[in-house]
Amino acid sequence: MPRNLFWEDVDIGRVYESGCRRITQADIDAFGQVTGDFHPLHSDAEFCKSTPYGRPIAHGLFGVSLMEGLKNQLKLYDKTSIGSLGWDKIRFIKPLFPEDTVHLDITFISKRETRKPDRGVVVERIELKNQRGEVLSQAEHASLLLRKGA
Repeated sequence: MPRNLFWEDVDIGRVYESGCRRITQADIDAFGQVTGDFHPLHSDAEFCKSTPYGRPIAHGLFGVSLMEGLKNQLKLYDKTSIGSLGWDKIRFIKPLFPEDTVHLDITFISKRETRKPDRGVVVERIELKNQRGEVLSQAEHASLLLRKGA
């Protein structure tokens, strides 16, 4: 797995797969504690019995946070990233349940130069998938990367 990609190293269409992470109810509860989001869909098993899901589901933004964490563990640009430019086209497609094991598929979909010659922008399409390969969430993420010789 390549590490510390510079802007020039990014190949459009290249796909990377992250490692896996098993999600627990304790993870979801901790996210609720940090954010203050205690909606019963995420925290009340009895309430959830009356929902289409039948049990608690993770917050949608918990899934987005997982995307960032799993992506970071690949260290694709651990030392070459200047920063995140933002997330776009975020979609929550299927629920993320406690006991799901998730991973990412990351595809580079575009890149462009900037006015400053020491940096460039790359855009990734990121899909969070469960143990059955079902896409739970997807988004596009833009990163500002160093260029070689910067």
